[in-house]
Parts: sequence; structure tokens; C-alpha cells
Amino acid sequence: MSDENQQTGPVPHEEILRSHEGGKLSVVPTSPLRTLRDLSVAYTPGVAEVSRAVAADPATASTHTWAGRLVAVVSDGSAVPGLGDVGPAAALPVMEGRAALFKAFADLDAIPLVLDTRDVDEIVRTVQVLRPSFGAVDLAAVSAPRCFEIEQRLIEELDVPVMHDDQHGTAVVVLAALLNAAQLVGKDLSGLRVVVAGAGAAGIATTEILLAQGVEDVVLMDSRGIVSRERDDLDAIKADCAARTNPRGLIGGPKDALEGADVLVGVSGERIPEEFLTELAEDAVVFALADPDPEVVPDVAAKHASVVATGRSDSPNRITDVLAFPGIFRGVLDAGARRITPAMKLEAARALAAIAAADGLTAEHIVPSALDPRVVPAVADAVAACGRTGATG
Repeated sequence: MSDENQQTGPVPHEEILRSHEGGKLSVVPTSPLRTLRDLSVAYTPGVAEVSRAVAADPATASTHTWAGRLVAVVSDGSAVPGLGDVGPAAALPVMEGRAALFKAFADLDAIPLVLDTRDVDEIVRTVQVLRPSFGAVDLAAVSAPRCFEIEQRLIEELDVPVMHDDQHGTAVVVLAALLNAAQLVGKDLSGLRVVVAGAGAAGIATTEILLAQGVEDVVLMDSRGIVSRERDDLDAIKADCAARTNPRGLIGGPKDALEGADVLVGVSGERIPEEFLTELAEDAVVFALADPDPEVVPDVAAKHASVVATGRSDSPNRITDVLAFPGIFRGVLDAGARRITPAMKLEAARALAAIAAADGLTAEHIVPSALDPRVVPAVADAVAACGRTGATG
């Protein structure tokens, strides 16, 4: 196993700014350009042969341009993790970082596209007209509920894989961690009582993947309390979740939701008072994933839970979407699949869980490190195999 927690303290502000001067990305040619012959092959007149081939068979673009391995990282800067609505310009350093992770971990080229608009139609149309330039779309840092509509419309209207990572990347890793945590505390996954605190992008996707995996008792919470069928203030997304969750018909706030709960997944950023944690069942599991300030401080959570995870890099069991999205996109592109399906996400979670389980599970080790070299190949292989069989889940 590699260790992602090697730094011993915070990195100085000046060092961080210096490391980002000029950005974190550049374009490097893959063809030699040293001789006149090189120029005639890579550019004119030779490149015309490739253009003719693509014009005759558009599928050739995926093998003879970089589109087949290029991911567009698209954001409007409205929901940057840890920062919130900072706008497209301030989101660009983060999107550059995501593109760098694609290259470093999955050997996929990626280009950040930050859009100076919040209009759903305009965002969708912009990505549509740019479609010939890339082979997949990674939506990031787009606020709810717009993110749900944007993702769904792009999935329907584009012929390439699309995934809003803030939703599904987090959800995949949560499921992987929970598969192992349940095994560690000796509880059957389907019988768990799970509370998901936060009904934004990550909370909705986490709820969906837990239901898909067979967890029967999921209670979703938003800022107004338990999402239940009795509430008349729910939008369409939450109302749909209410119809498929909360089987015991709970109403009320966090204290009511946590009574007897086996698992708390925090994806809201709102602090949960310690006295509410006393309501948890024995051998509970707490995932407090807001970063940098978890919903429950890890030391406090450990008083009331047998397994604790956060989104922070300085604590054990870091649940980060970096464990998921590079491998998922690598796998779906390797398979030549046009969609990232629910079945692929489940297989990605199982592959992640298997890596940590193979090393031996402990309360401090339920997910692998983001720097573990086994992660991307395992996730990519699982997703690609699923894509080739056409499973949808």
C-alpha cells in the first residue's frame, strides 16, 4: 500500500501559490516535429489524409485524434467543494487539478472548460456544440438542483459518456467504504439503517447507489429535516427519493433520524451535535465527508462509532472521489461504451472495496489510498468488463 498522508503539516500559502503559477497543464505533441518530413506527416499535406478518413467514417476520429481519450471537465463554478459558489474563474484552478489527476492516474488527457453562465439550456448547448472535440464529459462543481437536469440532458443528447462526479464519484466511494465497514462490524448491508445527511448532489447519488446495492432502510435528510412523504415542500428530485426511502415513515429532525441508525453519511457540511450521536446503534459507522470541516469531528465520532471516515487527507479512511472518477472514465472509454451505467458504478465500488479487503480490514483501513497504484486499473477493468457485457443495472 502507498501512503497518502506523508505531509507532516499544512503547506505554506506562498508555496501553494508558486506551484500554481502558469497553471498546472500544458499541451505536449505526441508526434515528432524535427524534420520537414515530420511536418509533412503531422501537419500539411499529410494531415489531410486523416481529415478525409474522418469525413468518410466519423468513427475514425476516436482512433486518429485525441478525442477518444480526451475528457472535457465542465463547470460553472457554482458549487466548488469546500468553497461553494466562487464562479468560473476561481473554479479553473480546481478544474485544472482534476484534469491533472486524469492524466497522472488514468493516462487520460482532459481539458477544463469553465462556463460563465448559470443557464441550464446555455450550458447544455455549449457542451453539445463542442462535442466533436472530446470523448467524454466530467461535470464538476455544478450546484443542485441544476446539476441533475444538466447531467440528464447531456446523457440523453450526447453520444459520449457523461458523469457529474460530485454526485457519482462520491457515491461510489461511499458504497465501497460501507461494504467493508459493514463486514468489519459484522452487519448485513441490506439490513442496515442508514441516514444520509444532505440532499444535494452527493446525498441524492449516495441514496441512489445504496438502494441499488440493496440497502432497504435509507433515511435522507435536508436542511429542514427528514425527507418524508408527508412533506409538501419537496422538489421533484426529493419527492422521488421520499417515495423510495424512509420505510418506517420517520418525521422530524436529525435526532429522530439517528435513533437506532447503524450508519450516518454526512454530505451536507452542517455540523451534527454530539448529543445526537448517542442515538446511534451499537457498532455504528460514521462517514463525515464535508471538507475541510466534517459534520462531526473524527475524534468525537469515534466515541460513538466503531468505524469513522472523513473526506480529509489527514485522517484515516479518506473518502474522496479521486478513488473513483479516473478509473471509471478510463474503463468506459476502454470499453467504447456510450453511457456510464448504474451497473458500472456498482462494479467500481466493489472493485475498490476488494482492494482494501485484500490488505486486511481494520477500523482505520476500509478504503485504499488515492495514491495506491492498484486503484485505477482495478476500477477501470471492472467498469470496462461491465461496459462490454452491456449491463445497465
